[in-house]
Amino acid sequence: MTYIEEEDVRFIRLTFCDIYGVLKNISVQRSELPRAFEKGIGIDASYISGFGGDYGKDIWLHPETDTISVLPWRPEHGKVVRMFCTLTYADGKPVDTDTRALLRQAVRYAETKGYRFNFKSEMQFYLFKTDDKGVSTGIPYDRAGYMDIAPLDKGENVRREICLTLEQMGIKPESSHHEAGPGQNEIDFQYSDPITAADNTVTFLSVVRTLAARNGLYADFSPKPLKDKAGSALHISVSVKSKSGEDVTDNAVAGILRHIAGMTVFLNPTEESFDRFGHHKAPKYITWSENNRAQLVSVRRTETGKRCAQLRSPDPGANPYLAFTLMIYAMLDGIEDKTALPRPVDEDVLQMQDEAKEEPLRLPDSLEKARIEAKRSSLVKQFIPAAVTEVYCADQKSFAKAR
Repeated sequence: MTYIEEEDVRFIRLTFCDIYGVLKNISVQRSELPRAFEKGIGIDASYISGFGGDYGKDIWLHPETDTISVLPWRPEHGKVVRMFCTLTYADGKPVDTDTRALLRQAVRYAETKGYRFNFKSEMQFYLFKTDDKGVSTGIPYDRAGYMDIAPLDKGENVRREICLTLEQMGIKPESSHHEAGPGQNEIDFQYSDPITAADNTVTFLSVVRTLAARNGLYADFSPKPLKDKAGSALHISVSVKSKSGEDVTDNAVAGILRHIAGMTVFLNPTEESFDRFGHHKAPKYITWSENNRAQLVSVRRTETGKRCAQLRSPDPGANPYLAFTLMIYAMLDGIEDKTALPRPVDEDVLQMQDEAKEEPLRLPDSLEKARIEAKRSSLVKQFIPAAVTEVYCADQKSFAKAR
């Protein structure tokens, strides 16, 4: 409250996500903040995806003070800040489709087992030109290629503005560059705890869309916006630390490979998601490698020498809270079961011509197959509420509307 007064904050956005990881908020004036801390702010959740449909209960937003951040694009006088919220019903019971709460449960469960996870995301997106009404034309902002520089790379200044804005919000980008597709960009983050990493990922989507629009552009996060060009991914890197100091990366990766089929509908929740698989280095098979970064899971070392793994199948349509939750439980299963890794696949399986070689297991290649795998998955049944799975395995029209 002292900060709110001293910094001339007039509006507080109480922020949360729907079941798909799409940011929502309600703005309250600072005079309402004491009530928000004491009792929460109630909202009608009936129109919010995954929170009960037309007959949904009211839910209550309880702001978390350690997530406060200024929105730098709002006025300097009469500032606007945002805080992420915990969600409950009126009786104080947690909302079972609050995916941020599901991730917090996974983190606590991992800690009871003696493990801590850190995540970072690499998010790809396209910048398209807009018409005089601000609608995307589908024409890429530039024709540059992978890691090109200006003047070919016209997105350089936009990426810089995005990175500086994120830093003002307390979010630290690690690097940025032009990606392989025309008008395609990537910004990478530093490692952080799972909740912070997921918060940063959904915040990033909002920042990019806002600043792109301010520059007369449209930021497209769909997995395959241009048919014959590279799709956009959400690459998720994760490191695991055990209390004993043992390196359990191999077992953790083996757990991901064991459960990835059942996880896929949550990581790739649209029909368009599957148009990306198997093209332009997007994975198609359930494989891993330390030498080939194009496999489903790439095992590498961080700057400090610690081993980490990168999962390369998710796309920006994934809810990062759900994605990180599933990855934690899958890795814990592999660690506790001491699951052995299959042999690494260092060759390019997308170009494999030798018929004598056994083809590796494939990822689900359609949304319908991914739904079937999710319903079969023992991991999903054990750790993901049925209400969440039902939404992801039902008609996806509501997802398209949310995005």
